[in-house]
Amino acid sequence: MRCPYCHHEDSKVIDTAHDSHGGIRRRRECLKCKQRFSSYERPILATPLIVKQDGTREEFDREKLMRGIRIACAKRPVSAADIERLTGMVEAELQKMGRAEVSSRAVGDLVIAGLKELDQIAYIRYAIVYLRLDDLHALRDEINRLLEGK
Repeated sequence: MRCPYCHHEDSKVIDTAHDSHGGIRRRRECLKCKQRFSSYERPILATPLIVKQDGTREEFDREKLMRGIRIACAKRPVSAADIERLTGMVEAELQKMGRAEVSSRAVGDLVIAGLKELDQIAYIRYAIVYLRLDDLHALRDEINRLLEGK
C-alpha cells in the first residue's frame, strides 16, 4: 500500500477490523515517514450493465448513484453513513440479481424504496425527478399517498 504522505511503497498493518458494510479497515504505518493512515478494502463483485430508457447501456457507477442520493438528502438529517448504507444496499441487490443487464427503472425503484424508509422529504425530492412529477397535482397526489402510508 502506497503511503498517501510520502508515496513510499511499503507500509505495515497495525490493526485490522471488519466494518458494517462487509469490508475491511486496516490501520497502517509507513515504513519510511512513520505516518499512520487507514485503508479500506471491500470485495468487488460484478455489477450488471444499466439499460437506460432510451436503450443505451452504461456501467453501474456507484459514485453517480451516491451523488443522486446525496442531492435528494441535501440539508436533511441523513448521515453520510446512511447514504453509504443505502448505496451499498442498492449495489448488493443488483449483484444478487445475477443478471448481465438491469433496467435503470430497477435501480430507481430500489433507491426510491430506500429513501422512503430513510427520509420522506428526500423521498419526495427524488420522486419529483424519478417519477416525473411535473405538476403540483401529481406532487400532491404522491404526498397524499405517502401520508396515507401506501
